[in-house]
Amino acid sequence: MQFLGQLRLKKQDDGEPLLLLFMCQNDPGLCDEWDANAGGNKVVSVDCQSLSLVEPPNGGDTIRPILHGAILVDVESENYDTARVDWAVAADVNPQEVLGQLAGQPSWIQGEEVPVCDSCNNPMSFVAQLEQGPDWETAMNFGGGGCAYVYRCSCGKHQAKMLWQC
Repeated sequence: MQFLGQLRLKKQDDGEPLLLLFMCQNDPGLCDEWDANAGGNKVVSVDCQSLSLVEPPNGGDTIRPILHGAILVDVESENYDTARVDWAVAADVNPQEVLGQLAGQPSWIQGEEVPVCDSCNNPMSFVAQLEQGPDWETAMNFGGGGCAYVYRCSCGKHQAKMLWQC
């Protein structure tokens, strides 16, 4: 699986886990990576309090070139779609430069698909919505202009899931 990125909602010292996002990219579309339960993607929830960096191996490609970073910007708006456009206009950039949202309410493309926790069988809580990205060389592949939705459960089992729609 290809590493897509990592998410944290709060500071490292607050006990909030680090979510590591992975997705099958061997034959896009054949792994059912859009489905939160089909195995084509994975969200690994990691306790941050004892993490440390490791040295990459000497041979082979170990990281993708990074052309885009992300900054967090608070925008007051009635929903994600409006906030995205409002910020882009205020910042004089293309709305495709907005790479998603943390917390709030998801803006579903096809219809609500809140995943259920495998441990407690309850609906999971929304963590983030991620846009595919503006640059095809570094963009995450969410079906050509799609969005990913990341969820986790607070039942204490560190369950997290991701799905996408386009």
